Amino acid sequence: MQGVRDLSDLSADLAMRRTTSVQLVAFYRDRIEKIDRSGPTLHAVLAENPDALADANALDAERAATGARGPLHGIPILIKDNIETQEPLPTTAGSLALLANVSGRDAPVVSRLRAAGAVILGKTNLSEWANMRGSRSVSGWSAVGGLTRNPYALDRSPCGSSSGSGAAVAAGLAAAAVGTETDGSITCPASVNGIVGFKPTLGLLSRTHIVPLAHSQDTPGPMARSVRDAAMLLTVMAGSDGLDSATLQADRHAEDFTKALDVHALEGKRIGVMRFEAGFHPETDKVFAHALDVLRASGATLVEIPHFQNADAIGEAEFLVLTTELKADLHTYLANTPKAVISRSLADLVAFNLAHRDRELGLFGQELFAKAEATKGLDDPA
Repeated sequence: MQGVRDLSDLSADLAMRRTTSVQLVAFYRDRIEKIDRSGPTLHAVLAENPDALADANALDAERAATGARGPLHGIPILIKDNIETQEPLPTTAGSLALLANVSGRDAPVVSRLRAAGAVILGKTNLSEWANMRGSRSVSGWSAVGGLTRNPYALDRSPCGSSSGSGAAVAAGLAAAAVGTETDGSITCPASVNGIVGFKPTLGLLSRTHIVPLAHSQDTPGPMARSVRDAAMLLTVMAGSDGLDSATLQADRHAEDFTKALDVHALEGKRIGVMRFEAGFHPETDKVFAHALDVLRASGATLVEIPHFQNADAIGEAEFLVLTTELKADLHTYLANTPKAVISRSLADLVAFNLAHRDRELGLFGQELFAKAEATKGLDDPA
Protein backbone atom coordinates (compact mmCIF):
# COMPACT_ATOMS: atom_id res chain seq x y z
CA MET A 1 0.00 0.00 0.00
CA GLN A 2 1.74 3.08 -1.32
CA GLY A 3 2.73 5.65 1.26
CA VAL A 4 2.24 3.29 4.20
CA ARG A 5 5.38 2.60 6.23
CA ASP A 6 6.41 0.70 9.34
CA LEU A 7 6.48 2.44 12.70
CA SER A 8 10.28 2.11 12.73
CA ASP A 9 10.57 3.91 9.40
CA LEU A 10 8.19 6.66 10.46
CA SER A 11 10.18 7.18 13.65
CA ALA A 12 13.32 7.62 11.55
CA ASP A 13 11.52 10.04 9.22
CA LEU A 14 10.44 12.15 12.19
CA ALA A 15 13.95 12.11 13.65
CA MET A 16 15.44 13.27 10.34
CA ARG A 17 12.76 15.96 9.94
CA ARG A 18 11.50 14.34 6.72
CA THR A 19 7.98 14.59 8.09
CA THR A 20 6.15 15.91 11.15
CA SER A 21 3.62 14.41 13.50
CA VAL A 22 1.02 16.87 12.21
CA GLN A 23 1.63 15.64 8.66
CA LEU A 24 1.31 12.03 9.78
CA VAL A 25 -2.00 12.66 11.54
CA ALA A 26 -3.30 14.47 8.45
CA PHE A 27 -2.10 11.59 6.23
CA TYR A 28 -3.85 8.93 8.30
CA ARG A 29 -7.02 10.98 8.64
CA ASP A 30 -7.13 11.28 4.86
CA ARG A 31 -6.70 7.52 4.47
CA ILE A 32 -9.43 6.88 7.03
CA GLU A 33 -11.79 9.13 5.07
CA LYS A 34 -10.94 7.56 1.70
CA ILE A 35 -10.71 3.90 2.73
CA ASP A 36 -12.61 3.48 5.97
CA ARG A 37 -15.49 5.93 5.66
CA SER A 38 -15.86 5.67 1.87
CA GLY A 39 -14.26 3.60 -0.89
CA PRO A 40 -14.05 0.02 0.43
CA THR A 41 -15.67 1.22 3.70
CA LEU A 42 -13.67 -1.00 6.03
CA HIS A 43 -15.43 0.21 9.20
CA ALA A 44 -12.20 -0.39 11.11
CA VAL A 45 -12.05 2.99 12.88
CA LEU A 46 -14.94 3.59 15.24
CA ALA A 47 -14.10 7.16 16.26
CA GLU A 48 -11.35 9.70 15.63
CA ASN A 49 -9.74 11.70 18.42
CA PRO A 50 -10.72 15.35 17.88
CA ASP A 51 -7.59 16.44 19.75
CA ALA A 52 -5.14 14.43 17.62
CA LEU A 53 -3.90 17.33 15.48
CA ALA A 54 -3.43 19.60 18.50
CA ASP A 55 -1.55 16.83 20.30
CA ALA A 56 0.64 16.26 17.25
CA ASN A 57 1.41 19.97 16.96
CA ALA A 58 2.46 20.10 20.61
CA LEU A 59 4.71 17.07 20.16
CA ASP A 60 6.32 18.60 17.08
CA ALA A 61 7.04 21.76 19.07
CA GLU A 62 8.46 19.70 21.93
CA ARG A 63 10.74 17.78 19.56
CA ALA A 64 12.07 21.04 18.15
CA ALA A 65 12.63 22.52 21.60
CA THR A 66 13.96 19.63 23.69
CA GLY A 67 14.17 16.57 21.44
CA ALA A 68 12.12 13.39 21.21
CA ARG A 69 10.96 11.40 24.23
CA GLY A 70 11.75 8.17 22.38
CA PRO A 71 11.01 6.28 19.16
CA LEU A 72 7.23 6.65 19.51
CA HIS A 73 7.36 10.45 19.78
CA GLY A 74 4.74 11.85 17.38
CA ILE A 75 3.59 8.43 16.09
CA PRO A 76 -0.21 8.05 15.58
CA ILE A 77 -1.63 4.94 17.27
CA LEU A 78 -5.16 3.50 17.27
CA ILE A 79 -6.74 1.96 20.39
CA LYS A 80 -9.34 -0.83 20.50
CA ASP A 81 -12.65 0.52 21.76
CA ASN A 82 -12.76 -1.57 24.91
CA ILE A 83 -9.76 0.39 26.25
CA GLU A 84 -10.42 3.75 27.90
CA THR A 85 -8.77 6.98 26.76
CA GLN A 86 -9.00 10.44 28.27
CA GLU A 87 -10.33 12.01 25.07
CA PRO A 88 -14.04 12.93 24.89
CA LEU A 89 -14.80 9.56 23.30
CA PRO A 90 -16.92 6.75 24.76
CA THR A 91 -15.45 3.32 25.43
CA THR A 92 -18.24 1.11 24.13
CA ALA A 93 -16.92 -2.44 23.60
CA GLY A 94 -19.09 -2.05 20.50
CA SER A 95 -22.34 -1.94 22.49
CA LEU A 96 -24.99 0.78 22.39
CA ALA A 97 -25.36 0.24 26.14
CA LEU A 98 -22.00 1.98 26.70
CA LEU A 99 -22.42 5.00 24.44
CA ALA A 100 -22.37 7.19 27.58
CA ASN A 101 -19.18 5.58 28.91
CA VAL A 102 -16.99 8.67 28.57
CA SER A 103 -14.67 8.24 31.54
CA GLY A 104 -12.14 11.00 30.82
CA ARG A 105 -9.31 8.71 31.95
CA ASP A 106 -6.57 6.72 30.27
CA ALA A 107 -6.06 3.03 30.79
CA PRO A 108 -2.46 2.65 32.05
CA VAL A 109 -1.35 1.10 28.74
CA VAL A 110 -2.63 4.23 26.99
CA SER A 111 -1.02 6.58 29.49
CA ARG A 112 2.30 4.79 28.92
CA LEU A 113 1.96 5.26 25.17
CA ARG A 114 1.05 8.92 25.66
CA ALA A 115 4.00 9.47 28.02
CA ALA A 116 6.26 8.03 25.32
CA GLY A 117 4.97 10.66 22.90
CA ALA A 118 2.46 8.63 20.90
CA VAL A 119 -0.54 10.42 19.41
CA ILE A 120 -3.85 8.69 20.15
CA LEU A 121 -5.47 8.83 16.71
CA GLY A 122 -8.77 7.25 17.67
CA LYS A 123 -10.64 4.07 18.61
CA THR A 124 -11.07 0.91 16.54
CA ASN A 125 -14.11 -1.23 15.93
CA LEU A 126 -14.28 -4.71 17.45
CA SER A 127 -16.44 -7.79 17.76
CA GLU A 128 -19.07 -6.57 20.21
CA TRP A 129 -18.35 -7.61 23.81
CA ALA A 130 -15.20 -9.32 22.51
CA ASN A 131 -17.22 -12.06 20.77
CA MET A 132 -18.71 -13.17 24.11
CA ARG A 133 -22.37 -12.20 23.75
CA GLY A 134 -23.86 -14.81 21.43
CA SER A 135 -22.85 -18.30 20.34
CA ARG A 136 -23.12 -17.31 16.67
CA SER A 137 -21.44 -13.93 16.88
CA VAL A 138 -20.14 -12.30 13.71
CA SER A 139 -16.43 -11.43 13.96
CA GLY A 140 -15.83 -7.75 13.41
CA TRP A 141 -19.45 -6.68 13.93
CA SER A 142 -20.67 -4.29 16.60
CA ALA A 143 -23.91 -2.37 16.93
CA VAL A 144 -21.88 0.84 17.28
CA GLY A 145 -19.49 0.38 14.36
CA GLY A 146 -21.10 -2.05 11.93
CA LEU A 147 -19.09 -4.81 10.23
CA THR A 148 -15.32 -4.48 9.91
CA ARG A 149 -14.06 -5.77 6.57
CA ASN A 150 -10.77 -7.47 5.75
CA PRO A 151 -8.81 -4.98 3.58
CA TYR A 152 -7.22 -7.75 1.52
CA ALA A 153 -10.51 -9.53 0.75
CA LEU A 154 -13.60 -7.50 1.53
CA ASP A 155 -15.82 -10.58 1.51
CA ARG A 156 -13.64 -12.46 4.03
CA SER A 157 -13.69 -12.29 7.80
CA PRO A 158 -11.31 -9.87 9.57
CA CYS A 159 -11.53 -12.25 12.54
CA GLY A 160 -11.95 -10.98 16.05
CA SER A 161 -12.34 -9.57 18.45
CA SER A 162 -9.60 -6.98 17.73
CA SER A 163 -10.93 -6.81 14.17
CA GLY A 164 -10.71 -3.08 13.69
CA SER A 165 -7.16 -2.89 15.04
CA GLY A 166 -6.02 -5.66 12.69
CA ALA A 167 -7.74 -4.25 9.61
CA ALA A 168 -6.63 -0.69 10.37
CA VAL A 169 -2.95 -1.61 10.64
CA ALA A 170 -3.15 -3.74 7.49
CA ALA A 171 -4.80 -0.91 5.55
CA GLY A 172 -2.34 1.70 6.81
CA LEU A 173 -4.88 3.73 8.80
CA ALA A 174 -2.35 4.22 11.61
CA ALA A 175 1.26 3.32 12.31
CA ALA A 176 0.17 0.62 14.78
CA ALA A 177 -2.68 -0.31 17.10
CA VAL A 178 -3.47 -1.85 20.45
CA GLY A 179 -5.77 -4.85 20.76
CA THR A 180 -6.89 -7.12 23.58
CA GLU A 181 -7.01 -10.89 23.79
CA THR A 182 -8.73 -13.38 26.00
CA ASP A 183 -8.71 -16.32 23.61
CA GLY A 184 -7.40 -15.54 20.10
CA SER A 185 -8.62 -11.95 19.82
CA ILE A 186 -5.23 -10.51 18.82
CA THR A 187 -3.61 -13.50 17.12
CA CYS A 188 -6.53 -14.32 14.82
CA PRO A 189 -7.09 -10.83 13.35
CA ALA A 190 -3.32 -10.37 13.10
CA SER A 191 -3.09 -13.63 11.16
CA VAL A 192 -5.92 -13.08 8.68
CA ASN A 193 -5.04 -9.40 8.09
CA GLY A 194 -1.37 -10.19 7.48
CA ILE A 195 0.17 -8.21 10.35
CA VAL A 196 2.11 -8.97 13.55
CA GLY A 197 0.24 -9.37 16.81
CA PHE A 198 0.69 -11.50 19.88
CA LYS A 199 -0.73 -12.07 23.32
CA PRO A 200 1.80 -11.07 26.01
CA THR A 201 2.17 -13.11 29.17
CA LEU A 202 -0.74 -12.20 31.45
CA GLY A 203 0.51 -9.69 34.00
CA LEU A 204 3.09 -7.95 31.82
CA LEU A 205 0.59 -5.28 30.74
CA SER A 206 -2.07 -3.63 32.90
CA ARG A 207 -5.77 -4.42 32.37
CA THR A 208 -7.03 -1.47 34.44
CA HIS A 209 -9.78 0.60 32.73
CA ILE A 210 -10.28 -2.03 30.02
CA VAL A 211 -13.75 -3.54 29.57
CA PRO A 212 -13.22 -7.08 30.86
CA LEU A 213 -14.18 -10.51 29.66
CA ALA A 214 -12.34 -12.83 32.05
CA HIS A 215 -9.55 -11.72 34.37
CA SER A 216 -7.71 -15.05 34.26
CA GLN A 217 -7.09 -14.65 30.51
CA ASP A 218 -7.54 -10.98 29.50
CA THR A 219 -4.60 -8.85 28.39
CA PRO A 220 -3.95 -6.01 25.95
CA GLY A 221 -1.24 -6.44 23.35
CA PRO A 222 0.48 -4.83 20.35
CA MET A 223 -0.65 -5.06 16.73
CA ALA A 224 1.77 -3.73 14.12
CA ARG A 225 3.25 -4.16 10.65
CA SER A 226 6.49 -5.84 11.75
CA VAL A 227 7.99 -7.78 14.64
CA ARG A 228 10.23 -4.81 15.49
CA ASP A 229 7.24 -2.48 15.60
CA ALA A 230 5.38 -4.85 17.93
CA ALA A 231 8.46 -5.03 20.18
CA MET A 232 8.65 -1.22 20.27
CA LEU A 233 5.03 -1.00 21.40
CA LEU A 234 5.45 -3.73 24.00
CA THR A 235 8.53 -2.01 25.43
CA VAL A 236 6.49 1.12 26.12
CA MET A 237 3.30 -0.55 27.38
CA ALA A 238 4.83 -3.14 29.75
CA GLY A 239 5.05 -2.42 33.45
CA SER A 240 3.47 -2.74 36.88
CA ASP A 241 0.17 -1.13 37.84
CA GLY A 242 -0.88 -0.77 41.46
CA LEU A 243 -4.52 -1.31 40.51
CA ASP A 244 -3.84 -4.62 38.73
CA SER A 245 -2.38 -7.19 41.09
CA ALA A 246 -1.43 -9.49 38.23
CA THR A 247 1.23 -6.96 37.17
CA LEU A 248 3.00 -6.92 40.55
CA GLN A 249 6.23 -8.32 39.05
CA ALA A 250 5.89 -6.66 35.63
CA ASP A 251 8.54 -3.97 36.22
CA ARG A 252 11.09 -6.71 36.90
CA HIS A 253 10.41 -8.24 33.49
CA ALA A 254 9.94 -5.06 31.46
CA GLU A 255 12.84 -4.31 29.13
CA ASP A 256 13.67 -2.99 25.67
CA PHE A 257 12.26 -5.96 23.79
CA THR A 258 13.78 -4.80 20.50
CA LYS A 259 17.20 -5.85 21.85
CA ALA A 260 16.09 -9.48 21.69
CA LEU A 261 15.52 -9.26 17.92
CA ASP A 262 18.39 -11.28 16.50
CA VAL A 263 18.74 -13.62 13.52
CA HIS A 264 20.05 -16.28 15.91
CA ALA A 265 17.23 -15.87 18.45
CA LEU A 266 15.60 -19.23 17.62
CA GLU A 267 18.69 -21.35 18.10
CA GLY A 268 17.99 -23.99 20.73
CA LYS A 269 14.34 -22.97 21.13
CA ARG A 270 11.67 -25.69 21.19
CA ILE A 271 8.55 -24.94 19.13
CA GLY A 272 5.47 -27.15 19.23
CA VAL A 273 3.93 -28.19 15.89
CA MET A 274 0.23 -29.04 15.75
CA ARG A 275 0.00 -30.83 12.39
CA PHE A 276 -3.44 -32.12 13.33
CA GLU A 277 -4.73 -28.57 12.88
CA ALA A 278 -3.63 -28.59 9.21
CA GLY A 279 -5.22 -30.40 6.28
CA PHE A 280 -8.06 -28.01 5.49
CA HIS A 281 -6.53 -26.20 2.47
CA PRO A 282 -3.63 -27.41 0.27
CA GLU A 283 -2.15 -23.96 -0.37
CA THR A 284 -2.27 -23.06 3.29
CA ASP A 285 -0.59 -26.37 4.12
CA LYS A 286 2.25 -25.50 1.72
CA VAL A 287 2.80 -22.17 3.48
CA PHE A 288 2.69 -23.96 6.84
CA ALA A 289 5.30 -26.48 5.69
CA HIS A 290 7.55 -23.70 4.40
CA ALA A 291 7.27 -21.87 7.72
CA LEU A 292 8.38 -25.02 9.53
CA ASP A 293 11.39 -25.28 7.19
CA VAL A 294 12.34 -21.67 7.99
CA LEU A 295 12.07 -22.30 11.73
CA ARG A 296 14.18 -25.44 11.47
CA ALA A 297 16.81 -23.67 9.33
CA SER A 298 16.93 -20.91 11.95
CA GLY A 299 18.02 -23.38 14.62
CA ALA A 300 14.70 -24.17 16.28
CA THR A 301 13.84 -27.68 17.45
CA LEU A 302 10.38 -28.66 16.24
CA VAL A 303 8.39 -30.78 18.68
CA GLU A 304 5.52 -32.76 17.20
CA ILE A 305 2.37 -32.51 19.34
CA PRO A 306 -0.18 -35.34 19.10
CA HIS A 307 -3.89 -34.72 19.37
CA PHE A 308 -4.73 -33.12 22.69
CA GLN A 309 -6.20 -35.46 25.26
CA ASN A 310 -9.53 -34.56 26.86
CA ALA A 311 -9.94 -31.52 24.62
CA ASP A 312 -13.72 -31.42 25.09
CA ALA A 313 -13.45 -31.53 28.87
CA ILE A 314 -10.80 -28.81 28.83
CA GLY A 315 -13.07 -26.65 26.67
CA GLU A 316 -16.04 -27.15 28.98
CA ALA A 317 -13.97 -26.21 32.02
CA GLU A 318 -12.60 -23.11 30.32
CA PHE A 319 -16.10 -22.06 29.25
CA LEU A 320 -17.32 -22.27 32.85
CA VAL A 321 -14.40 -20.08 33.96
CA LEU A 322 -15.03 -17.56 31.17
CA THR A 323 -18.76 -17.20 31.82
CA THR A 324 -18.34 -17.04 35.60
CA GLU A 325 -15.64 -14.38 35.38
CA LEU A 326 -17.55 -12.46 32.71
CA LYS A 327 -20.48 -11.87 35.05
CA ALA A 328 -18.32 -10.93 38.04
CA ASP A 329 -15.82 -8.81 36.12
CA LEU A 330 -18.44 -6.87 34.16
CA HIS A 331 -20.30 -6.13 37.41
CA THR A 332 -17.10 -4.65 38.88
CA TYR A 333 -16.31 -2.67 35.74
CA LEU A 334 -19.82 -1.28 35.25
CA ALA A 335 -19.95 -0.17 38.89
CA ASN A 336 -17.10 2.24 38.12
CA THR A 337 -18.44 3.74 34.90
CA PRO A 338 -19.89 7.28 34.72
CA LYS A 339 -23.37 7.77 36.20
CA ALA A 340 -24.74 8.32 32.70
CA VAL A 341 -24.22 4.63 31.97
CA ILE A 342 -27.61 3.07 32.84
CA SER A 343 -26.60 -0.60 32.67
CA ARG A 344 -24.84 -1.54 35.91
CA SER A 345 -24.81 -5.34 35.68
CA LEU A 346 -24.87 -8.20 33.20
CA ALA A 347 -28.61 -8.59 33.86
CA ASP A 348 -29.06 -4.93 32.89
CA LEU A 349 -27.15 -5.54 29.65
CA VAL A 350 -29.35 -8.51 28.79
CA ALA A 351 -32.43 -6.35 29.37
CA PHE A 352 -30.95 -3.48 27.33
CA ASN A 353 -30.31 -5.76 24.36
CA LEU A 354 -33.88 -7.05 24.49
CA ALA A 355 -35.21 -3.50 24.62
CA HIS A 356 -33.08 -2.56 21.60
CA ARG A 357 -33.32 -5.89 19.79
CA ASP A 358 -33.78 -4.22 16.38
CA ARG A 359 -30.26 -2.74 16.55
CA GLU A 360 -28.51 -5.15 18.91
CA LEU A 361 -29.92 -8.61 18.21
CA GLY A 362 -30.49 -8.54 14.45
CA LEU A 363 -27.50 -10.70 13.48
CA PHE A 364 -27.14 -12.98 16.50
CA GLY A 365 -28.42 -13.40 20.02
CA GLN A 366 -27.06 -13.25 23.55
CA GLU A 367 -26.97 -16.89 24.60
CA LEU A 368 -23.52 -16.52 26.16
CA PHE A 369 -24.69 -13.56 28.23
CA ALA A 370 -27.62 -15.66 29.45
CA LYS A 371 -25.33 -18.55 30.41
CA ALA A 372 -22.99 -16.16 32.20
CA GLU A 373 -25.88 -14.60 34.10
CA ALA A 374 -26.83 -18.07 35.34
CA THR A 375 -23.39 -18.71 36.90
CA LYS A 376 -23.04 -18.71 40.69
CA GLY A 377 -20.09 -16.42 41.34
CA LEU A 378 -16.33 -16.71 41.82
CA ASP A 379 -16.75 -18.70 45.07
CA ASP A 380 -18.72 -21.45 43.32
CA PRO A 381 -16.77 -24.74 43.90
CA ALA A 382 -17.36 -25.71 40.23
